[in-house]
Amino acid sequence: MFTHALKRCPLIAILRGLRPEEALGAGQALVDAGFTIIEVPLNSPDPFRSIALLQETFGDRALIGAGTVTSPEAVRDVARHNGKLIVMPHADVAVIREAKAHGLICTPGVCTPTEGFAALAAGADALKMFPAEQLGPHVLAAWKSVFPAGTAFIPVGGIRPETMQEYFRVGAAGFGLGSALYRKGDSADTIAAKARAFIDALPASSSY
Repeated sequence: MFTHALKRCPLIAILRGLRPEEALGAGQALVDAGFTIIEVPLNSPDPFRSIALLQETFGDRALIGAGTVTSPEAVRDVARHNGKLIVMPHADVAVIREAKAHGLICTPGVCTPTEGFAALAAGADALKMFPAEQLGPHVLAAWKSVFPAGTAFIPVGGIRPETMQEYFRVGAAGFGLGSALYRKGDSADTIAAKARAFIDALPASSSY
């Protein structure tokens, strides 16, 4: 499911600060632009309500889940609200294992090979390179030479339309997009314009 969604569109929308009453407008703008993965960080207002609304409305077209998931208890809450994706800022193997026990996709945050290999051993579906602005494309290139073939690396942190190409060149599978795509209070029209700028910056060889 995750691999299919990422191949359709290698961009993950991070809607930090989203309110439930804004969720459907934001989701519609993103889905219309071509996004197939949406996460609501758990430090947003009433995030589980937003996740449930997005899943109910767009779950047949996009993978919906939670970001900033830091405990096994939070994983269980996401599962109860029909979220399908767990995104973490860290690589706590207890959280990864809880996500996999509930049949959820899990992308933990890593910034060292030690964390990355431990996360994969615990069942991680992809590795979130976080913070990407601290690591950079040169680190991704080095990691690609030692991690198992097919490991999906997703840089997150400071990604803008103009910075994606170098990461793609060294093998990024996709990107998590935060404040450059959505800031708290953005209108649906603003989100749509930002989403289109990212879609337009994808490689010309793609079909987006």
